[in-house]
Amino acid sequence: MTDVGEAIARVHRAEWARVVATLARRCGDLDIAEEMAAEAFATAVERWPVEGVPPNPGGWLTTTAHRKAVDRLRREAKREEKHKEALMLSDTPEPEPLGGVDDDRLRLIFTCCHPALATEARIALTLRMVGGLTVPEIARAFLVQESAMGRRITRAKGKIKAARIPYRVPSREDLPARIAGVLTVLFLIFNEGYLASDPEKEAVRGELTAEAIRLTRLVRALMPADGEVAGLLALMLLIEARRAARVSASGELVPLDEQDRGAWDRGLIAEGHALVRARLASGEAPGRFQVLAAINAVHTDARDIRDTDWSQVVALYDQLVRLDRSPIVRLNRAIAVAELDGPQVALGQVEGLALEDYPALHATRADLLRRLGRSDEARAAYERAIELAGHTAEKTYLIRRRDQLARS
Repeated sequence: MTDVGEAIARVHRAEWARVVATLARRCGDLDIAEEMAAEAFATAVERWPVEGVPPNPGGWLTTTAHRKAVDRLRREAKREEKHKEALMLSDTPEPEPLGGVDDDRLRLIFTCCHPALATEARIALTLRMVGGLTVPEIARAFLVQESAMGRRITRAKGKIKAARIPYRVPSREDLPARIAGVLTVLFLIFNEGYLASDPEKEAVRGELTAEAIRLTRLVRALMPADGEVAGLLALMLLIEARRAARVSASGELVPLDEQDRGAWDRGLIAEGHALVRARLASGEAPGRFQVLAAINAVHTDARDIRDTDWSQVVALYDQLVRLDRSPIVRLNRAIAVAELDGPQVALGQVEGLALEDYPALHATRADLLRRLGRSDEARAAYERAIELAGHTAEKTYLIRRRDQLARS
């Protein structure tokens, strides 16, 4: 039974987007596509342990979901037009043109990132439909309440229906208008893999980070001249290079300054650095992902935390703040400022940031207060960070730091 369950989980990761994409193209309804795909996987959970995993699990799921969609349309049909849709679905469709994107999952991402939808709505919808992220995981990525995120996704689906936005494969000419949303989706999928928000899952989800990198490589092949695509790929590679050192053997999150740099993947670092150098040599003004990649290039260039060129890191954050004045960017800049100008200066920049429910804010405050010898305040900040932390690995690290403070 366990082997069958693992097989279903593997197939889900590999086939979800393709099944949803196929159904959505045929019936033109994302809600039906998602629901019927979910029902097909539920049927697999019931039948595969008894009947065994079929030779072509993806085909089995697509066929099962397809039949359920036909039945659903027939049940709901009140007009001849609906009956015709069901009849059309029953026929074996002719192969459809792939448009500008060959990969099923990437095609669905580009399709969902329709410019008629508000940016945050299209990104949230795509993460749900394609990335397989749950509503709580998406809400955490956007730093909003789960109920608010659920409403946002529902409204996005409703607008697609009300505006009769066609579900079609984008052509190459469509890609530039959608690329910003696509890159943000890929980055958020990668981030969920880098540190899972669900404590029931592994702290670092390698299947998500690997898939995000794979899709970003495909985007770069489609749009090789786009600097932000190259920047995002470099950023992912330089972060992924540190994955083996990210979590300790005991399951505790390991921060950058405590990581075993000998465990970093030098091949990925070399590839990431080459992409960053190529973008610098282009002479073009860098975008957000290119600057973030450059910051990570500085970190991964240092063989020891003491060798980090913090003045360069702060200068790059200054550049990033001009592009993105979000409080998270300013928080990360303050962390670098603490290494250059001291914890007192950094603390002044952290106080007042609108990130009350963001655990990293309180963890940063705790560390700065600890360095300033303000132990009681540091302990309170650690407690708040522990309360807000999403994953057990993060909580374990913060508890250790708090307990070290108590002993000091």
